[in-house]
This record gives sequence, structure tokens and C-alpha cells, in this order.
Amino acid sequence: MVSKRFKKLPQKTSELSSESIDKILPSIKKNCTTKFDESVDLSFQINNKQKKTEINIRTVVNLPGGTGKKVKVAVVCEEAKVSEAKNAGADIVGADDFIEKIKAGEINFEKLICTPGMMIKLSKLGKVLGPKGLMPNPKLGSVTENLKTAISDAKSGQVEIRNDKDGNIGVSIGKKSFGDDKLIKNFNAIIETLEKEKSNNNVKGDLIKSAFITSTMGVSYKLKIGKNI
Repeated sequence: MVSKRFKKLPQKTSELSSESIDKILPSIKKNCTTKFDESVDLSFQINNKQKKTEINIRTVVNLPGGTGKKVKVAVVCEEAKVSEAKNAGADIVGADDFIEKIKAGEINFEKLICTPGMMIKLSKLGKVLGPKGLMPNPKLGSVTENLKTAISDAKSGQVEIRNDKDGNIGVSIGKKSFGDDKLIKNFNAIIETLEKEKSNNNVKGDLIKSAFITSTMGVSYKLKIGKNI
């Protein structure tokens, strides 16, 4: 059943011509008519079916304007590094005892960081952490000896970009309460990262087939992307 609030929003916006993000943001914010601070979300469909291979993008982006969300960060490390992780701002820290808690299903965090020496033990929990997207990965900077930087990045505005099997990517660039300049900076950071991924994966033609922007409880608009991607 469609709510009265939603009925008041613009209709058939997906039929409108695509516009640049700076021109669409005022409409997105105007459509944020709920009582909470809605997220501003991007949705991409990429050309992941190449002739010789299938493109799978999985990387992280440090958003310059942050995400507006508090992220609960957990760290699995050696006992000697527990104090370092706590001082760096980790919410939960532990060694073997913590791994046992995770194994038992005690997962009350959004981001998990691990030192290289503990990954051998933690990797056995792939069936528990993998489906939730929480398994640390050295390519994403979450398996590292540099706990201070990893924890800081996770808390200050790091987001993961990852496509599903159908080539869809969903990512938030902040909140309605953010200034337009901050949202645009975050958007540009994501586009720059996708441009690098296109180059790294030797994609032929356009990487992005379509792009839309919406708010949590709003309606979507077609988004215009630069020609190089």
C-alpha cells in the first residue's frame, strides 16, 4: 500500500532526462519528507559482462565528506596490539577469545579489521563472516599491521563499492543534512574510483550502463555521468 506521503512525491521521475548531480540534489532534498535524516544513495548498473571475462569490482573509497554514520569497528589482533587498537578508537578488540565469540554468532559490529598474523585463525570463519560481507581483506585495507590508519579510515567515511552478479552497485554518499558541496565531493570520489577500476580491469566501452540517485524514502532520478566512464 502506497502511503499518503509517497503519493505527494513527483511521479515517473525515471522517465525524465538524465541530469548532473548538482542540478538533481535540490529535488532529492525536497523529496526528503520523512522525520529522519535520509541518506542520499547512488545506484549504478555496470557493464560487467565482457567478451573474455566478467568484471567484479570490490574496493573501498574514503569519502572526503564522511558518511554521517557511526560505524562500530572491531579488531582481531595479537594480545600485544590490543592497547594500540583501543587507543586508535576501536569499539571491540580481542584475540583468540574474540574469535570464539564471533564463531558463536556474536557479531555486533559493522566493520572488522584483522592483523596478518591472526588471519589464519579468522579465515576459518569464512562461512560466518563471508555472507555478511565482514571478512577482512588485504586488498580493502582491513588486513593490516597499521591498525591506527585502518580504524581511522573505517570511522571517518570509508565505504565499500561492490557489484552483485547482475552488475548492480549501491552506495550512499551522505545524508540530506549535508551541504550540496559535501555530497558532490563524495560523489566525485566514487566516480574517480570507478574510473580507476575501469582502467584496471581493461573494460571495453562504457563501464557504467546507467546511474540513478535517490533518498532513503524518496524517488529516483537518472544521473548523468562523464563520457570517460
